[in-house]
Order: sequence, then structure tokens, then C-alpha cells
Amino acid sequence: MTNDSEEKQPPRPAEAEKPAGTPAAPSASPSASGGTPPGETPGQPPALSAPVVPAKPPVAGPVNPSAPPPPAKPAAPAAPAKPAGPPPPPREAPPKPAPLDNDLVKRYKARFGGAIVEALLDRKQAILVIAADRLLEIARFSREEEKFDLLTDLTAVDWPKREKRFDLVLNLYSFPKNERLRIKALLGENEPVASVESVWPTANWLEREVYDMFGIVFEGHSNLKRLLLPEEWQGHPLRKDYDILQQDEAWVRENLGIESGQ
Repeated sequence: MTNDSEEKQPPRPAEAEKPAGTPAAPSASPSASGGTPPGETPGQPPALSAPVVPAKPPVAGPVNPSAPPPPAKPAAPAAPAKPAGPPPPPREAPPKPAPLDNDLVKRYKARFGGAIVEALLDRKQAILVIAADRLLEIARFSREEEKFDLLTDLTAVDWPKREKRFDLVLNLYSFPKNERLRIKALLGENEPVASVESVWPTANWLEREVYDMFGIVFEGHSNLKRLLLPEEWQGHPLRKDYDILQQDEAWVRENLGIESGQ
């Protein structure tokens, strides 16, 4: 009896002739030819191959606390030092005071003669060095005639090795003329000088401060006493021979209850 399925199959086309020199096709595998591969039972599906699992990296063991620490990495080499640049140019010395003989100086000299010891110009600042015993007269003339109506500052400088130890310095300003003038009087260590409080009221506290810090006595001052330190304080701190660490031991012990220098 003929199988119907075989009758319905179309005829296979004839294979074309291969040209000479063409390599032969590889032989079909046993499974393709209907055979059973070796090691398999006929009628059973072929066994699947196991998937390839990537190997895991080895796991580090427990840290041994007694093991020495790994050696430290060597420090990176330091960058080479930059070559030193050229030295800065030397600073120019400040200009030295120059003699002054303008109209202002001539008026002062015409009025006070030899009491004007010296006249200088220092960095555009006019300076008159005067005899200390003529200070009050020169101060009145400066305010009334030359219109220096403001005493901006009054201070002193100590030159302990000089015969006239102190420079008493008055800085004046004229509002009408927009002009400045410095008057400097030379004083000995215990030489008093006339107060200019009656000419410029601002001299009250300024002279008290100079008295407190330098010990210069201003005759005619309305209330000459210490301004910054207690009245019992000994010495004058801005004198060059006053030790910066020195204190009035008795006053410190009595008022602060400690020894000087603590």
C-alpha cells in the first residue's frame, strides 16, 4: 500500500553539476542524516551542553593583624625650586628738609627777628623753629595776623642725648588760606613753657597729654594734670629713658593687688 504523504511530495530538483576544482561539501552530521550520535540512545532528544560560567576572582583571606603593614608609597619628588628673581630696587631716601625763605617766613622774621631760629621746607610742609620763650607771642601772631585759626595737634619728641631734649611741636591750619604751618620749640629737660590754651582752646587736653607722657610743664594752663594715667603714677612713658616694661610698683601693688610685671 502506497503512503499518501510520499505521493504528495514534489520531486526534488536535480542538483546542478559542480564545476571542476570545487571542494566537496562536508559530510552531513549523523543527526542530519538520520543517524544517532554516539553515546545517545535512539529515540531520545540530544543532550544540551552545560553553559560556561566565568571563573570568579579569588577571595582574599582574613586580614592578619600581626602582619606588617604594606610599605608606604614613596613620596612624589618635589618640584624644582623656582630661581630667585632679581632683587627689588633700593628704596629712595626721603628728601631732606631744605631752607625756606618765602613771604610767610619773611613776615615772621620781620616781626620776631632772632626768635625765628630756622625756617625749613620738608615735603611741602613749612616749618618754623623758634625760641621757646617767645612761643606765646608767636602763637598769637599766627592766629590773629596769619589766620592760622586751628591748632590741629600739639605733641613732643624726646631726644635724650641732646642738650635741648624735647621738640615741642604745634601743627596749625588756616581755613581762610587753606595752608598749614608747623611750629617747633626746643626745650630742656626741666624747662617749662607757656601754655597756648588762651590762643587755641583745643590746647587744653593736648597739653595735658604731653605733660602726662613727657613731663613738660605748661605755665598758665587752667587745669594741668595727667590725662591718661592716674595722678599717683611715677614717670612719663613716652620718654626714651622710660623702660617699656617698667610700671609704678607701689601703685600696681596698692590698686591691683599684684606685683609689677605679673
